[in-house]
Amino acid sequence: MPLKKRNHSERTKKIVGLALGITGFLIPWFMNFPGLSFAGHMALGIFLIAAVFWMFETLPIYSTSMLVIFLQVALLSQQGVVYSDTALPKTPVVSHIDGLWEVPSEALDGNKVYIVEDSRNYTPIEVHVVEWGETVKVQSDDLSADTQIVSDAQHKLVGYTPISFSNFFGTLASPIIILFLGGFILASASVKYNLDKNLTNVLLKPFGEKPVFIVMGLMLVTATLSAFMSNTATTAMMMTVAIPIARQIDMKDKFRIMLTLSIPIAANIGGMATPIGTPPNAIVIANLNQQGINIAFGSWVALMLPLALGLLLLAWVAMRFFYPPTLKRFQLELQSKFEKSSKAIILYAVFAITVLLWFTEASHGIPSAMIAFIPIVTLTVTSVLGKDDIRALPWEVLWLVAGGISLGISMENTGLAMWLVSSISWDMLPQLALLLVFGLVALMLSNFLSNTVTATLLVPLAVSMGTAGIAGEGFSLIITSLVIGSACNMAMLLPISTPPNAIAMSTGYIKTGDMVKIGLVIGLIGITTALILATFYWPLIIQ
Repeated sequence: MPLKKRNHSERTKKIVGLALGITGFLIPWFMNFPGLSFAGHMALGIFLIAAVFWMFETLPIYSTSMLVIFLQVALLSQQGVVYSDTALPKTPVVSHIDGLWEVPSEALDGNKVYIVEDSRNYTPIEVHVVEWGETVKVQSDDLSADTQIVSDAQHKLVGYTPISFSNFFGTLASPIIILFLGGFILASASVKYNLDKNLTNVLLKPFGEKPVFIVMGLMLVTATLSAFMSNTATTAMMMTVAIPIARQIDMKDKFRIMLTLSIPIAANIGGMATPIGTPPNAIVIANLNQQGINIAFGSWVALMLPLALGLLLLAWVAMRFFYPPTLKRFQLELQSKFEKSSKAIILYAVFAITVLLWFTEASHGIPSAMIAFIPIVTLTVTSVLGKDDIRALPWEVLWLVAGGISLGISMENTGLAMWLVSSISWDMLPQLALLLVFGLVALMLSNFLSNTVTATLLVPLAVSMGTAGIAGEGFSLIITSLVIGSACNMAMLLPISTPPNAIAMSTGYIKTGDMVKIGLVIGLIGITTALILATFYWPLIIQ
């Protein structure tokens, strides 16, 4: 495409994205969605503008994350403009004899009134209604002459207790951000001391010189590592292998896109294979254990390994189709000559210790984010990395991820996430359709929320449906939970869908559209494959 035409297309895309994003943001302000709180409406508007801007790249993706955090601070925090000092209508109770208190009839919500803790927060308490009239006389030990209550229990601000703005800003220092930073530090030091080039040469020798088989080798190594350690840590480490290769490839060759995409995709898929591979796996197992259902490590591998291998093959074939390499052969121009300076030796030791601890996290129990602080501290204290190296880190990616985490916080706290989930009449669906809807909802939410949050919302819902018997005959709690868990792990549509995607995006070698293509293929075909396994294969294992 000529440059002028391409620039016009990009401008048109951004204008369309801007119009759709602003429209999506405003719709919840002018439409009422039953069952969704006012705060949930505001969160929905933020969700829609973020989703559109991320997909259309109307703004730089890290700028959209900054916008998300700003909107949440302004609209949903205690210190914002909506939940201001005078926003919540309140009134003092009127004292009466014999322990009765008089409250406005509008203040009663069933048998509850809301005590105002400060200018924005309130606590519901139960009262005993004694007498109805223009005002209501109630009895409660929690009321006193100086108690302030919400004078209108149906006010739009009731139904959500705003959290401090620091919760949204604090996402920039969340454990996942620290894990990212540790990975970036390791990757930067590896590049500086040529560890990445040496690892590339060692790991890829068995896969020859054909570009497609080099990618296959990278995917197999990445998926294997990701089955036993953090997807994010695996991606950060394997990017140190992929980036030197990408640098040697012509900008116009689609091999560069294929190569960069292969790492996060393989990391996301590989995590499915073992119980410790991803947090959704652990959530599934924990919820099933609470119901007296135990899935052994080997059983989980037997259940999920065929799906993981199938998706790896699917992703490899899809990338070959969308991004066929121009190169017929690729000769690695790398020398396996490890540096022997004191700083390089410190790097090797820190790299080995960090990776070993990540590998054995299930044994020692130290969170991967805590382990990530080892390279952060050690490589800076020992001057392995200097201030210029620190400045050169992809800080914009940390903003990107923080925006996604922040969006998840508001969706949970405002009830938007549960509203989206509960808007479906699950009990009216046939069993296969029930699994399909669970899978699609998990896939959709995980592309915008963290897969951990999505699994935390959906798996308990499946458990409650199973224990309450509302899902009908033939409902299998194990199979439904496995479909939800695997669908959460298939979410890789956007840079904010998973941390590995964000890391890949930070290289600058791929665009959001590249992820969308592969993410759609993996998501839709992956859900179909999971349903086939759920129908014909998984029942054989869990019997």
